[in-house]
Amino acid sequence: MDTNTSTPRLSRSARRAVLVVHVTASASWLGLTLGLLALGITAATTGSAVSVETSVCAMLLFADWLLLPVAFLTLLSGLVLSLGTPWGLARHRWVVTKFWLTLATTAATVFALRPGVSAAVTAVAAGGPLPDAGDVLFGPVVSLSAYVFMTAISVLKPWGPTRRGRRLRALGGGPRQRA
Repeated sequence: MDTNTSTPRLSRSARRAVLVVHVTASASWLGLTLGLLALGITAATTGSAVSVETSVCAMLLFADWLLLPVAFLTLLSGLVLSLGTPWGLARHRWVVTKFWLTLATTAATVFALRPGVSAAVTAVAAGGPLPDAGDVLFGPVVSLSAYVFMTAISVLKPWGPTRRGRRLRALGGGPRQRA
């Protein structure tokens, strides 16, 4: 994580550019998840086989081509921001929480959401019904909850510094927690 108080810092313009990338990628991830949820609800509740197939095929397109690049861009830009600013990666509980939730939701996208949607597409394309509505609903619901939570803690910055952050603050490094 951030190992010393003399970590190189981003210039103001670089920090702003990375912040714009991070916020844009995060908002894109949230928007894609809302789209997946709408498609999943449609697939799970419609009586039309054509609508089910269209919905799960669109979900697979989102999952295969958009979600992972946006997830990795969010993770990378967040790491650059945390390591290149006084916030640090291990100085504040909200930053640590966002980091681990971003890793967890990225892993869940790879190992749960994409395989579930792919299985749904395979079953529906073969002429069968949607095998399990959970395959197309659970991932987007959990992801949406995580992203809204991460957005809230990014704005509110709760919980204060970690033990490491308190120690570094006592030594004169890092930002003060805002009220």
